[in-house]
Order: sequence, then C-alpha cells, then structure tokens
Amino acid sequence: MIENMDAGDLQVTRWRRYGKDRLYVERPDGSKVGFWDLLTDTGHAESPQGERALITAVTTWRARADGGQSAEAPAPTCDPTLVTPSPGPEPAAALGPLPVGAHVNPAPDAGGAARPWVDLAANRPGASAREQAQAAREAAPVKTTLARVLGVHTNERAWRIGADGEEKVAAQLAKTTKKDPRWRAVHAIPIGNRGSDIDHLIVGPGGVFTVNAKNHPKANIWVGGNTFMVNGTRVPYIRNARYEAERAAKLLTVACGFPVHVEGLIVTVNATDVVIKTQPDGVSVTWRNNLPKWLLGHGDILDTATLDAIYEAARRSITWRG
Repeated sequence: MIENMDAGDLQVTRWRRYGKDRLYVERPDGSKVGFWDLLTDTGHAESPQGERALITAVTTWRARADGGQSAEAPAPTCDPTLVTPSPGPEPAAALGPLPVGAHVNPAPDAGGAARPWVDLAANRPGASAREQAQAAREAAPVKTTLARVLGVHTNERAWRIGADGEEKVAAQLAKTTKKDPRWRAVHAIPIGNRGSDIDHLIVGPGGVFTVNAKNHPKANIWVGGNTFMVNGTRVPYIRNARYEAERAAKLLTVACGFPVHVEGLIVTVNATDVVIKTQPDGVSVTWRNNLPKWLLGHGDILDTATLDAIYEAARRSITWRG
C-alpha cells in the first residue's frame, strides 16, 4: 500500500509491503533524501547533508498523522530519534544502550526537550569532500572538464583529491581495526555550524586521535617541529591539526562527562618523499602505509569501558554541534 503526503517542500511516501513499513522522502526535483523504517523507528539518509531534512520531513508527517490524516500512523518508539546514512537497501539495527559508566549529554534544546541526533558510524570516508567536488562540477561542468584536461588546479580538483586521500587513509584505518578490533573510527564528522568536518576520528586502547588526510601526489614533504612544508612551501597543517584536536577534546569531554585527551595526527598520502626531522608538539605526522603500525605501536592507555564510552559519544552527531 502506498500513501503520499507533502511535508513542506518535501514529498513523503509511505510504502507498506512484504512485511515492511517505510516512509520514503524526496525533494521536489525527485532527488532522494532517504527513508525511515517505521517498524524499527530508524532513519537512513542518502547523505550526511540529508539527515536534518529527513528528520524534519518525518516529524512533519507524524504531526499531521497524529492530527487525523493517517489513523494508522504509529507513534514514535524512541526519543531522541536515530538516523544513519543508508549503507544499502536493508535498514541497519538501532543503536544499542551506552556502556556502563558512559554519561552522554542529551543536550536539550531551548524548550527543554532532547534534540534529535544522528548516528555517524556509517558515514562514508570522504563523503563531505566528495559532495563538495560534485557541487563544483555541477556549478561549472564545462570549466571543470577543461580544467581536468589541461591539468589546471581548481576547487573541484582540490575537493576530489582530498576525498581520494580520505578514502585511502580510511582503508589503512580499516586494516588497523582488523588487526585489533578495539580500534574504531568515525569518518567525515560534521562539526559546528560552518561546514567544517573532521576527516577521521580514531579511538582505541592507544588513545584518541583526530586524523587529517593530506593528499599531495608526487610532492616532497618536510616536517620539522611546527613547520610543515610541501614542495618548499610552508602550510598551516600543524596549527590546524592542533586546533582540531583541542576542539574535539573539549566536545568529547562535555559529552562523556570525564576528561578526554585527543591528539592530532596528519597522514600524508601519495607523496614522493616524506622527511620528518622532529615531530611537532601535540601533533604527529606519519605516512599512509605506516598508519596501522604507528597506531598499533602505542601501548594500552585506555581501558575497554573508557574507550567504548568515548566511541559511543563520538558517533553521536549531537556531540559535535557545539
């Protein structure tokens, strides 16, 4: 059975067949926002940017359904709601309870109610950068094509190369977690309200690290203390990585209810030569293929309960809205 309803500028279609009951949400141009499984009360957005639109559409649909437009509409089974970017056609399981000892703040809104949040654990590596590259291509398709043919550096290229680097680093992080499942990563974390994101956050027995991928094909990289140079040009990667780690530490500390120390880590990708004379203060630099060895070489600093609590806070989008 299929029912349609407008939710503001979004089209919500309820689909009930084969034992499933879902709300499919689309924009006016027909592009998909995602779907909400009414049986498990979990959402599945097509992209991180579509999560808020999906929540808004479902909330509007439920409000109208409760007003009598759909007597069969089920009441919400949990609050706050949970959304995960859709990994495939079947819904993922809802997030389980926090481990013992974890104190994740619900961060109520101005009215005192808990704000909805989304699960970031299924975010695809490089998703934000890839979408920025796509937007740049769509804004100037001819210019982008010519630039790629002529080898001209553009914003589209920068975002695309950046996304490639994040995916390559994520592959190394996956090798780390395969060797020691206590290490877990969250990718493409939106932080604040200005479009910033953290490439990767890795949590494990050896500590917590914000990981910044720097893809510089065939470049010569030199690091000495607080100086990071790419082909002889100084870049602010160390300063930025230090700030990112400090910001993450503050937000995770608030979310967890206990002090969380975070270190910055810069990972070079596709460089021809990487020379590290001395490591910076509070930030480390390594290269992509050395990443698993570098992480696994740390001793056990965090016990299982602590790292579980930090990871559970890290995967909740509400942690990063500060």
